[in-house]
Amino acid sequence: MEQVKEFEVVPSEFVSHPSVPVKVRKPKLSQAISYLKQLDGLRFIAVAMVLVDHWLGEMNRLPLGALGVTIFFVLSGFLITRILLSSKDKLAGETNGLGRYLKTFYIRRTLRIFPLYYSCLLILLIADVPPVRETIGWFLLYASNLYIGLNAHWMGVVDHLWSLAVEEQVYLFFPFLLFFVPKRYVPLTMWTMIAGSIAFRYILFVGGSSWIKSYVLTPSCLDSFGLGALLAYVWLYRRTWVNLLFSHSAGVVVSLLAYVLVIAASKAFENPHNILTEVWERLAGSVLGFFLIGRAAYGFKGWMKALLENSICRYLGQISYGMYIFHNLIYNPYHTPATHPTLQIWNKMVGIAPVLDELFVLKFFYFAALTILAASISWFCLEKPINSMKERFSY
Repeated sequence: MEQVKEFEVVPSEFVSHPSVPVKVRKPKLSQAISYLKQLDGLRFIAVAMVLVDHWLGEMNRLPLGALGVTIFFVLSGFLITRILLSSKDKLAGETNGLGRYLKTFYIRRTLRIFPLYYSCLLILLIADVPPVRETIGWFLLYASNLYIGLNAHWMGVVDHLWSLAVEEQVYLFFPFLLFFVPKRYVPLTMWTMIAGSIAFRYILFVGGSSWIKSYVLTPSCLDSFGLGALLAYVWLYRRTWVNLLFSHSAGVVVSLLAYVLVIAASKAFENPHNILTEVWERLAGSVLGFFLIGRAAYGFKGWMKALLENSICRYLGQISYGMYIFHNLIYNPYHTPATHPTLQIWNKMVGIAPVLDELFVLKFFYFAALTILAASISWFCLEKPINSMKERFSY
């Protein structure tokens, strides 16, 4: 599939002119926003880092899961801001523009996110998987990150749903923020949000709060969304900057080195939860995500292009939402009991071929295969059919 060309959004002030009687039709949002196919491959890389981190447990010493989630946050900030700013331009001056802008955004987000999330919750509730039943209100309201932060402890096999709660909480205010802030002040607003997020983490750190709070609470994640929003602004309105920043991979290399330096320097502290890990690691990961996503949107060349545009990687990126939701339920080295069906099947295979127990890589691919299978069933039977309904709701 060829990449759709990028169309510029026609600002409302140029749609018509008093001296020109010809009425120019505004482009549809689907025309104004192109499909960036390398981002599917990048989604797969991000979710793969989370899976590796969670499944390896103590064997893994790198913050792969945290970086994967951070990249998802930046990507989310980029995609929703690109849509919201483009739709704001298109609806400018129209009667009930705000109502249509909000209605369309929330309906489309609901159709994409809610069906799988609430279906999964229903199954967990019926199966009485702890601690879902006793904390169901928090999950129903997309507030599990608040529960984790307030209680400063995790929630077993449903730990990972905290990041979905953060995204939904961002969706509650971000559309309003982008609609009412004049376009020329969007960069300043995002820089302020980024600085505020860093300050929030710093205040929690010097105040002696649990590191979990600075990890899962929404204000502490806003620098990731802010950098994603800045990327969208540049992408839409500063094409010269896009060519300057993303026509090469220098930004990716430099930001990767900076991220590695932050991680390496944090190891010098006796306490693993120090000022670098609590305050600066997420910012460094967000900057790396900024350049990775910008370069992928522009188009990597060479081996990265081959990887990100590979049909398998792109497919796994498309079903990454399901993979993220299911992976912890299929296996978690800290919380999955021996009676869990996936482990029972594995143990039976080990009984037949004991050598399997010595090859963790095979165990990893076994869980990966189950996760991909579950996500594929979810995609074709639930997500894709419902997702197709989004086309009925356009700006």
